[in-house]
Amino acid sequence: MSTTAPGAGRRWLLHLGIAVIVLYCLIPFYWMVVSSFRLPTEQNEKTLFPQPFSMENFTAVFDPAVGFGRNLLNSIVVAGITTILTLILGTFAAYTIARMEFRGKGLVAGIIIAMSMFPVVSLLVPLLKLFTDIGWINTYQAMIVPSLSFALPLTVWVLATFFRQMPKELEEAAMVDGLTRGQAFRKIIIPLAAPGMFTTAILAFIATWNEFIIALTMVNEKSMQTAVVAVSQFTGTTGFDSPFGTKMAAGVLLTVPLVIVVLIFQRRIIAGLTAGGVK
Repeated sequence: MSTTAPGAGRRWLLHLGIAVIVLYCLIPFYWMVVSSFRLPTEQNEKTLFPQPFSMENFTAVFDPAVGFGRNLLNSIVVAGITTILTLILGTFAAYTIARMEFRGKGLVAGIIIAMSMFPVVSLLVPLLKLFTDIGWINTYQAMIVPSLSFALPLTVWVLATFFRQMPKELEEAAMVDGLTRGQAFRKIIIPLAAPGMFTTAILAFIATWNEFIIALTMVNEKSMQTAVVAVSQFTGTTGFDSPFGTKMAAGVLLTVPLVIVVLIFQRRIIAGLTAGGVK
């Protein structure tokens, strides 16, 4: 009896702690969703549900004068291309670090990690000057290239750890059967590394999708802004007020697709993050 009660108490405290953390994370998102469905004149109401239920804020977001549809397309293009480039370059770099032996290997790995620690704002001034000189301002590449500075180190580090956990005997057996190292990499390693690559691609896409400071600095034309930047610059009918409900609706549109992707592929993401953890 004396041993059961403390154990039950600890479990109760654990469940309570989990519930508090979940509520802490979900309440702001819930309030954003509720606010997005309120009438613009009812945004100061404190009710738990919108009364009445309205789609007016979402209609305002997609008003042709706002141009939010083009901003969403810009976000998809920038995040998508950055993710593809990151995955291609990061896979080769990670495999090289994990499998090859060469002089300065530790230094290269250290530089890659150091790059991820650099504050992005420290890179913006020299890049802004460079992109202005070569005419890249207000272009997709002006947002994609700097985004690689934080997406690529993450990809290399995650995939290098994943490749290290894969037995070297796989490539050796494939090469004994007549494959070159490149063929073994393409036909054996890549298919086995798919869970880790998939996980890394999702993480890189989300990080780039939510990026703000680079897109704000490199673009000053409204039609080239990403959705995150466009939301921060929403103005009301007078051009000076802040349309709270419209911003909440745009926030829902930016957040819900990512939440759905994570919920759908959560098993693949967990499998990719934990693959190779146990030999």
